Amino acid sequence: MTAFEENDVSAKAFGGTELAKRKLAQLLNPELLDNFQIICSRPRELKQDKIRIFWAHDLAEDPESVKFKDKSFCDQFHKFVFISNWQMQRYQMIHGFPHDDKSVVLESGIEPADSVMWSKDQDDTIHIVYTSTPQRGLNILFAAFEHLAKTDAKIHLHVYSSFKIYGWDGADQQFEPLYDTIRNHPQMTYHGFQPNDVLRDNLNGYHIFGYPSIWLETSCRAMLEAMTSGLICVHPNYGALPETSGGLNAMYQWHEDQNRHAFLFSEELKNTITMVRDRKHFDMVTLNKQFVDTRYNINKIKKQWEEVLQNTLELYPTIESRKMLQSNKMFVYKTS
Repeated sequence: MTAFEENDVSAKAFGGTELAKRKLAQLLNPELLDNFQIICSRPRELKQDKIRIFWAHDLAEDPESVKFKDKSFCDQFHKFVFISNWQMQRYQMIHGFPHDDKSVVLESGIEPADSVMWSKDQDDTIHIVYTSTPQRGLNILFAAFEHLAKTDAKIHLHVYSSFKIYGWDGADQQFEPLYDTIRNHPQMTYHGFQPNDVLRDNLNGYHIFGYPSIWLETSCRAMLEAMTSGLICVHPNYGALPETSGGLNAMYQWHEDQNRHAFLFSEELKNTITMVRDRKHFDMVTLNKQFVDTRYNINKIKKQWEEVLQNTLELYPTIESRKMLQSNKMFVYKTS
């Protein structure tokens, strides 16, 4: 059994969290990992003989995160790993989580794209892509693109969006009317769910990553994969998106009113389309790719994990040293 645990939520999922932990499980020394139990946001049963690491991917506002208010729960873990400083600070502010060295930020790691097809303009059409689940802002993207397409026949929207990425096929039902509208629009293509390797191969042929997010992201793997593939990303300054992107890309002011948000996004998207069309985007996407390929390179993140694991192992070298405090009750997940 791998140190990076699977549970009832993650076993059939292929989202960013699952991709990250499965890749690290392949890269890290199995003998080192054998000392650890690394849980991604969903603790079910804790093991007394392992060094227990809680790897937070959820929002502090998520119902599963309320357990952080319970000190007896927190005391059962030896280390807490967060995927962005913004996320960690939200836990500190909302749950009173301590500011100490028991916590560390280890960002998401990606494999840099091998090459970028800089021409991307065989037919002069500007290709825009969305690669997240639908509830995060697909409706805003659709409205903005539909408006722009009325006067611009040389733009095309590609949508890779489905809850099938998490194994939640039934959750797509409420979005089927939107999917059908996309399918029937001559300047839109609905690709549904595609495996990550297929998606990464296809990203190389697009120009712009459109992400009018209404979701508080703790990080954003979809945006990082777009940046390494040479796309300009149009997104708001919301949640951890500014931190994740390094403040690069075509970023605009988020607005809580969705109609106003759609207008602001549409204006930024229109300006970005013009930039690409005039071929004034090469410096931006070159810088973006260098930034992402350096900061989020999976080999760099692997070394950071190795250092954290090794240092933590030195603090808890024996099974006896890893046991719970006798005054604390062992955490056991209850389904009812």
